[in-house]
Amino acid sequence: MHILIEYFGLFSGYLLTALTIFFRYAFFAGIAFSIFYVWRRKHYLRLKIQERFPKYQQIWREIIHSAYTAFIFATMGLGIYFLRQHGYTRIYTDIHDYSWGYLVFSFLFLVVLHDTYFYWMHRLMHHPRLFRLLHKVHHQSSNPTPWAALSFHPLEAILEIAIIPIAVFILPFHALVLLLFATWSLLWNIIGHLGFELFPKGFVHHPVFRWFNTSTHHNMHHHQVKCNYGLYFNFWDSWMNTNHHAYKETFDQITQKEKHVSKPVFP
Repeated sequence: MHILIEYFGLFSGYLLTALTIFFRYAFFAGIAFSIFYVWRRKHYLRLKIQERFPKYQQIWREIIHSAYTAFIFATMGLGIYFLRQHGYTRIYTDIHDYSWGYLVFSFLFLVVLHDTYFYWMHRLMHHPRLFRLLHKVHHQSSNPTPWAALSFHPLEAILEIAIIPIAVFILPFHALVLLLFATWSLLWNIIGHLGFELFPKGFVHHPVFRWFNTSTHHNMHHHQVKCNYGLYFNFWDSWMNTNHHAYKETFDQITQKEKHVSKPVFP
């Protein structure tokens, strides 16, 4: 009986974690979708990157695959929990074990580490032999919406988060850092799949801000496929010459349109 109660508690915790991940995704993606696709659709139409709007079948597909991803992320989280319980990770909970300065550094390091990992993993998934198996589901949204932020094939979902279990084996990370990172990654994914350009004109030419990716950058990846592989930053795409040749020009065309002009750039 004691074992049954223990397993029931673990299953309940797993289910709660999966639902929390999914509803966090649904909350932020739902806000973005409601503002740009429903409530203020006409107001922001000039910032729409592709002219057409996706069909409801695509949106439902994105939500369903994101639900699968939530359960896979929860499974990985449960695995990390068990590893920590047995002393195999370096996750800590007392900030004073290392300091606030280290906490900030570790968050920034994790973001840069994940961005580097994502770029090369993403490029690998575009290899013809792997694309159909791993990445085709995500690219079914050639005109993505915020709901596509977690829309992955289950195997891709595992790859998306695989760097985190490795990282917590090697370096100390506060539990708060892991939570903040998960939120940062989700929000940036929603921005990348928004379908509207959020950033102001001149952003891609600024000496600092140009190193951050934009909604246009990732939207062009979905539309053009073989370009713009980066996630948060534009370092690797710039260094490896994988930015679309018309990326900055396209961004400028979208952000410099007058308010009364509503026709998007991509037909």
